[in-house]
Amino acid sequence: MLKHFLYCGMLLIAFSLSMNTAFAAPQAGGQQSDREYWVEQLVRIVEPIYVNLSQNTLRKNMPVETNDGYNVPGNDRKEVTHLEALGRSFCGIAPWLNLGADDTPEGKIRARMIDLVVKGITNAVNPDSPDYLRFDGPGGQPLVDAAFFAQGLLRAKDVIWPALDEVTKQRIVKEFKASRKIRPGENNWLLFSATVEAALLEFTGEYEAGPIDYAFTKHKEWYKGDGWYGDGKNFHLDYYNSYVIQPMLTDVSAVLKKHNKPWGDFYEVELPRLIRFAVQQEKLISPEGTYPILGRSSGYRFGSFQVLSQVSLMQLLPNDINPAQVRCALTSVMKRQLADETFDKDGWLTLGWCGHQPGIADNYVSTGSAYLCTFIYLPLGLPADNPFWSAPAAQWSSQKAWSGQPIKADHAINK
Repeated sequence: MLKHFLYCGMLLIAFSLSMNTAFAAPQAGGQQSDREYWVEQLVRIVEPIYVNLSQNTLRKNMPVETNDGYNVPGNDRKEVTHLEALGRSFCGIAPWLNLGADDTPEGKIRARMIDLVVKGITNAVNPDSPDYLRFDGPGGQPLVDAAFFAQGLLRAKDVIWPALDEVTKQRIVKEFKASRKIRPGENNWLLFSATVEAALLEFTGEYEAGPIDYAFTKHKEWYKGDGWYGDGKNFHLDYYNSYVIQPMLTDVSAVLKKHNKPWGDFYEVELPRLIRFAVQQEKLISPEGTYPILGRSSGYRFGSFQVLSQVSLMQLLPNDINPAQVRCALTSVMKRQLADETFDKDGWLTLGWCGHQPGIADNYVSTGSAYLCTFIYLPLGLPADNPFWSAPAAQWSSQKAWSGQPIKADHAINK
């Protein structure tokens, strides 16, 4: 019995040491850096979408899984899931693409992905393409992913938008305007209409102010305090503040501020709330790289950390949070959650939280929905020499706290 306890103790010590050393910055001797790992996983996730979309074979080759199986009779998600895959993956990969191509190994990978993304977008809005993706229906779902696509364009406006030909640009604008026919619900969906209008403002100079005014008026009313908005009038303990609400409030108000439009001043109101929510997210990551399963849409996996990733990209982390600790925390989450069976035999994402667990998927979730997980990869928009990537590995808050190290007290914000 004593030998058994000693053996178990040795295993626990070894595991603890491995958890603290596995997520280091670039090392000599060929060890994969965190950034290399992130790029590798991001490309692994999105490549099937853009290889197929660039070849007009996305509808043909992408499986459509729902919580009751693949391509089952009556599965209405088959009509919307492909736009979900495009809009969500593009939103996540956009900041990295916006660095542009260069002669580094990573820059060459990025050049290839930029080419695939441009070809894919061109096909997606071409009415004569077998992969044409309507933004105006069927149903309301396309508004969601038109908005994520619009947010991606805003995040990659220096590289992707200029690379598109004029016909494709005109078709995108036409599709954005067509999405106006979809009426959003009285919840986070209001921000989808607002984001589409912000993109039209940015890329055409013309927009409808009404959807933005209504979305911001309601979200101002729905603010609950300490960095949390209600999803509608009610408070929901889930990740929608990160999936949608705070990033879209931030990105839309930034466009409005740039163009000196109404609600542009809300950017300064939202920023402290965004940062506060990011601080809370960093504390949610356990010493082992796990985090709570809370609320609906859990099948979006680590896309739930979009706010923490966006604040890192914006280089707005508080002084007491080392960017390297966020890098290490998020890397630990990826390594825990990219479990066996996260991908099918052809490289497409499956439904699940940690592996293939279709039962966790809500009825509105299908294969394309799962690509919201890419939102965690926003910090790849920072160059490789940024301290987020170049600084030595650091322990994150829960590792410090649960190993008895000094840690700063946490306090709410009253803004």
